[in-house]
Formats: sequence, C-alpha cells, structure tokens
Amino acid sequence: AMVAKCRETVQIPLLFMTYANPIFAYGTEKFMRKCREVGIDGIIVPDVPFEEKEEFSGFCDHFGIDLISMVSPASEKRAAAIAREAQGFLYCVSSLGVTGMREAVGGEIEKVLESAKPVLTVPCAIGFGISTPEQAAKMAKRADGVITGSAIVHIIAEHGRESAPYVYEYVYKMKEAINP
Repeated sequence: AMVAKCRETVQIPLLFMTYANPIFAYGTEKFMRKCREVGIDGIIVPDVPFEEKEEFSGFCDHFGIDLISMVSPASEKRAAAIAREAQGFLYCVSSLGVTGMREAVGGEIEKVLESAKPVLTVPCAIGFGISTPEQAAKMAKRADGVITGSAIVHIIAEHGRESAPYVYEYVYKMKEAINP
C-alpha cells in the first residue's frame, strides 16, 4: 500500500530488498504480481546465490521485475558470469562481512570490478558500508552509482518521525560528494 501511494508522485525506479523467506511465505507468483501492480521495478534478494536465482527469475521475467544480481569480493571467479546476466544494475558489495557503517570501504572489490565491467550491459553500483560523503566520492570513481542504506536507517532511528530533514541533508551531502 505504501509503494502504491508513493507511485502517485514518485517516478524513479523503486526496488524491494528482502530475504527469500518472506517471498516464499507470501507466494512467489503472488509477490511478483503484487510488485508489478504497485510499481516495483526490481528486487534484491541477498540470500539467494546466483546459481539458485531460478527460484525467482522466471516469475520476475513474467511480471517485468528486474532481479538484481550481486557480486562481492568472494565472487571474483564468478563475477563475469554474474555480470553477463545482470538486470537493472549490478550490485557490487564493497567488502566482506555484515552490512553497516564502516571506517574504510572498497579495497576488496577492485578485482571483481575488473572481471565484471567488461561484460556488463547495465550500470554497476557499489554498496555495503558506505556512510560518509568521502567514501561515496571514492566509490563513485569506480562505479556508476553508490548505495547507502544503514546510515539512513541510523538517521531515521535517531530522529524518528522528525527524520525527513536530516535524511534530506544527508542525501544532499552524499549526492554533492558524488557530483561536485
């Protein structure tokens, strides 16, 4: 319902990032149909490896939903194969570990980008731990986009219902760092 309401004014692509279990519990076909009905453009399912994407890809294709592929430093040997089949964009996980804000990001992803970029037909975006304008600027030099999540969640947790101006300010600073 929230996505349908957003779609009344928001024209940019919208994606869901969720684990596989909620999709299975809802029903994969029903979930993808609902995504299409409300205006979701793609889904990111981080706990589904590339080799098991068939669990969702047929339904995604049928309903016109991009199934976003992810590569990480651990997928260096498979990066080109994953990149070749990427839809929407390729999500490049900047470093190993769990998501969240980090002091330093990005060094581990270089070899993956070297393998993936030559075969990509969609943009690549780097995410995972990027929380400062300096980190965003550094990553933007290596990719077509930068993904920030945990830092925004942290701002919302800190400011609650009054968080909108703080999120706006943060996003503005991040965008300014990427596009000076």
